[in-house]
Amino acid sequence: MKLEAAIFDLDGTLLDSMPIWQGLGENYLLQKKLQPAPGLQDALKKMSLQQAAQHFRAAYGLHEDEETIIGEIEMLIADLYRYEVPLKAGAAEYLQTLQEQNVKMCIATATERNLAESALERLGIREYFSTILTSSEVKTGKDNPLIFQRAFEQLGAPLTKTVIFEDALHAIETATSAGFRVVGVYDETAAQDKERIKALTEQYIYSFSDWKG
Repeated sequence: MKLEAAIFDLDGTLLDSMPIWQGLGENYLLQKKLQPAPGLQDALKKMSLQQAAQHFRAAYGLHEDEETIIGEIEMLIADLYRYEVPLKAGAAEYLQTLQEQNVKMCIATATERNLAESALERLGIREYFSTILTSSEVKTGKDNPLIFQRAFEQLGAPLTKTVIFEDALHAIETATSAGFRVVGVYDETAAQDKERIKALTEQYIYSFSDWKG
């Protein structure tokens, strides 16, 4: 069946950026002279930055407002998005192929817009996407299907001809539960979830050259 629309996650799917998020929450709290709770990193994996800021305020008593906390976290990684984060293998070539096939594309990401835009522009792939949707802007993380539903509505293709590309198990569980077709994209940081992702998705790819759409 011909693909008409593709919704792409950003970190861990198009960008090889997940390592910079490993330990970021813990490092932020330590800079505040606060001791991170055990298991914090696993908990943060499922949160948008806004949800993480809410968690830090509630669980650690931070007095800064959510916007300030998000800004402080962004400062720790902004230069990496601006200058260093690379694309996943085969991503640029695959996006070019989809464009040539007139497939409509958008980004649905938990990363803040300014970080996403700076990386996409530097890597020369911003032009492929009609829009970028962020968890902060839709006011929910990927534990809720709203961001995928909004992306689907904006692209305007039939559900059966729309595919979501995702690397994170919790986001894949959300999308498949909402009735979306999903292709799982391998990322080393989610290697422990590989078998579960394979079971949920219609295809599991190690690079974009593996995708048979």
